[in-house]
Amino acid sequence: MRGVSVDADEDATLDGQTRRGTTTQKSFGRRALGWLSEGAIIVIGALIISTLLRSFVAQMFLIPSGSMENTLQVNDRVLVAKFGGFQRGDVVVFEDPGDWLGPSQVTENPIRVGLEFIGVLPNSATEHLIKRVIGMPGDHVKSAGDGAPVTVNGVALDETSYLYSEGGVQVAPANIPFDIIVPADRIFVMGDHRNQSADSRCRLTNVNAGEAPGMAAFVPVDKVVGASVAIVSPLDRISTFTVPATFAAVPDPEQPAPADPEIREASPGC
Repeated sequence: MRGVSVDADEDATLDGQTRRGTTTQKSFGRRALGWLSEGAIIVIGALIISTLLRSFVAQMFLIPSGSMENTLQVNDRVLVAKFGGFQRGDVVVFEDPGDWLGPSQVTENPIRVGLEFIGVLPNSATEHLIKRVIGMPGDHVKSAGDGAPVTVNGVALDETSYLYSEGGVQVAPANIPFDIIVPADRIFVMGDHRNQSADSRCRLTNVNAGEAPGMAAFVPVDKVVGASVAIVSPLDRISTFTVPATFAAVPDPEQPAPADPEIREASPGC
């Protein structure tokens, strides 16, 4: 009888320990599942916020070429605001309006694609360009070429603060003559390194099917992603953008912007 009693007590003790062990394992499993759920919610929330910021607030872009030197250098990372609009003198990022670039070289790395999409990495795709806004809709933009200044609505721009220079020698504002009126809903853009930028002045004689002659030179306003607000990388290049003072002297156009561009003088290419 005493032996049976001992065996029963031992069985009860072991059974209790087993139940406590099982309960502890279940409790730990529930906590681990809770941690994972909370972590997933945080990650998903961060991705949603990042995507919303990228879509509606700001986006980073990687500079691939020297067309905006010395303002921008190759591999600079630029933060572009998607709100607040833009004006003459702003440095804007815009989608290729048509045949300004060659075939797009899109990265095939799925991780990089995902990080670029949510805004963790700057956009490295080649379907965007970055230039300075020289003329807004209705503006009269012209230059006599051969190093003459660019004028907007009769005011000569002093571009010495941002045009590319090397060894104390600055590029000319314009080497070819042009004289145009910017059409409605379009802008006229130029790179700060005028000798390395295939911009609006280079396309004034281009003709696209279904468009007025020269329309290909002007960027549609709805193609503009936004104005650049800061260089955020590399660290020694961090700075903010301001509109050069020379643009403050430019008056608004006297006449409404025409539906089609007025090309009064143009030369093929740059």
